[in-house]
Amino acid sequence: MSSEYLIEVKDLKQYFPINTGFMKKTYLKAVDGVSFQIKPGETLGLVGESGCGKTTVGRTLLRLYEPTGGKIYFNGEEVTRQNMLSLRKEMQMVFQDPYSSLNPRMTVEDIIGEPLDVHKLYKTKEERREKILHLMELVGLNAEHARRYAHEFSGGQRQRIGIARALAVNPKFIVCDEPVSALDVSIQAQVVNMFEDLQHKLGVAYLFIAHDLLIVRHISDRIAVMYLGKIVEIGDADEVYEHPRHPYTVSLLSAVPIPDPKTARNQHRIILEGDVPSPMNMPTGCAFRSRCRYATERCGKECPPLEDRGSGHFVACWNK
Repeated sequence: MSSEYLIEVKDLKQYFPINTGFMKKTYLKAVDGVSFQIKPGETLGLVGESGCGKTTVGRTLLRLYEPTGGKIYFNGEEVTRQNMLSLRKEMQMVFQDPYSSLNPRMTVEDIIGEPLDVHKLYKTKEERREKILHLMELVGLNAEHARRYAHEFSGGQRQRIGIARALAVNPKFIVCDEPVSALDVSIQAQVVNMFEDLQHKLGVAYLFIAHDLLIVRHISDRIAVMYLGKIVEIGDADEVYEHPRHPYTVSLLSAVPIPDPKTARNQHRIILEGDVPSPMNMPTGCAFRSRCRYATERCGKECPPLEDRGSGHFVACWNK
């Protein structure tokens, strides 16, 4: 069954049970009714402050966490409850921390070769070695690095090893969970450019999770903005960046540093008041209303739906 979308997520929920006392339990709503689509070869950037549920979306999408509710479709086929072993070849992940996501007891050759072993993607040892060296070349690593261990590499090189491991099974979709946030700024540009080059060569689609809005705009076709487990705005990358509609998106973009001092002086920084509500004790209605200058009575009673405001620009706000 084919579909216009490679990935389709409908009303995805991920609640974690938290013990609050003897025989008492409450639920932390890390992801609460998220929906989006990603086309083949497209990059969807997912942004939001720490703790808003970005990483949980990525992990739940790949079923590293079993979803509490909602549906996940891959290439038109529902995979919410399906055995994931066969789909691991199609969907991969690049983890945030290149220091802890690589086995320190394995050589680079074995780290990259492990997916090949699991899915039996070679017939001879020579073919396995050829594939590993090709993957290393693809991500900018030298053949002599194959026998070394992860601790012998810099952060940028380790992340390249992680990317080569994800590419080993020739996936159609990769979740990139803040893949450059642990790297030096000088290395970040190299790794982001490499992601783009690989996309052009291999046609892979990305869910690119990040904090840095400049990087997200650079690499993404569309951008989704998350706040406390919900998507509050989603649309074309340039459209969201140039014409943000949701008050939270406006405040996020006002904090992006501008390299030109004259322009930066005229830029009005919007500082949000109040604290982020606890996901264990969410306010009624719109989750952002306690920090929003435009909040009305309606915002406290009803949670706004994500609605199309034209040209595929969706916003969840009663007043914008």
